[in-house]
Amino acid sequence: MIATATTLFPLWALAACAAAWVWPGPFAALEPAIVPLLGVVMFGMGATLTAGSFAAALRRPGVVALGVALQYLVMPLAGWAVATLAGLPPLAAAGVILVGSCPGGTASNVICYLARGDVALSITLTAASTLLAAWATPLLTWLYAGTRIEVPVAAMMGDIALVVLVPVGLGVLANTLWHDRIARLRRLMPLVSVAAIALIIAIIVALTRERLAAVGAAVAAAVVAHNGLGLALGYAAARLAGLDRRLARTLAIEVGMQNSGLGVALAAKHFGPVAALPGALFSVWHNLTGSALAAWWSRRAASGSGWRQGGS
Repeated sequence: MIATATTLFPLWALAACAAAWVWPGPFAALEPAIVPLLGVVMFGMGATLTAGSFAAALRRPGVVALGVALQYLVMPLAGWAVATLAGLPPLAAAGVILVGSCPGGTASNVICYLARGDVALSITLTAASTLLAAWATPLLTWLYAGTRIEVPVAAMMGDIALVVLVPVGLGVLANTLWHDRIARLRRLMPLVSVAAIALIIAIIVALTRERLAAVGAAVAAAVVAHNGLGLALGYAAARLAGLDRRLARTLAIEVGMQNSGLGVALAAKHFGPVAALPGALFSVWHNLTGSALAAWWSRRAASGSGWRQGGS
């Protein structure tokens, strides 16, 4: 039941958006809760990992290095490109770039499993990109958005350490020391994370309700293009590097699916609600496209189309 509820995340997110649109006041009042909610999500991510999840990177450094490099090369540049081509105003453009500069999210691990990708690699890539986020995310946001708005790099680094690295580290510690004791909590955390992210999205919708008509369509188009570029370029680059189709699917999912909750939290705190809107839309959209791709790839694998050679 928990797994089913978790996979229905896009529906919960859309329902939360509808509720925030109809009753914006109560959700807007929860703006200070965005960062703590993200900390809960990050703790849940850490509780699914152990020290071995990070040590796994040492066993195949080449593939991990390629995946992390694609994560932080493709998505920030693609974010800058689509924001520029869409002619987004500075704050909305910064929000798109910020989402592109974030690490991979935990949803990618679930989508990778459904797509019959390499789940162990997916988890390793998520962990590795998350560890680098404290430096990579602020610096890449400054590099691509710094000419549009002021980017508080040092403050963002501190916030990422506080709301990402610390909760993830505590989650890893808890899972390593009390793996069996927190089994029930670990099973519940995906559902808790889904609820927390849906609430974050609702808060952003409530805060930007009056401005959605002005920028909503352009931002939505940019988000769709951004996610599509990440998935396509991640897959293509992996194939060009000589990886089999199963690994290429894994890298495509890791590159195309971001920790948009982090993007929303950072944007809301440092740039304002308009900058957080792309991350909120990305949260919904990348789960829809990821689920659709996973279903397609899984059906092709089940039919035997190239599965023996690593899938299609």
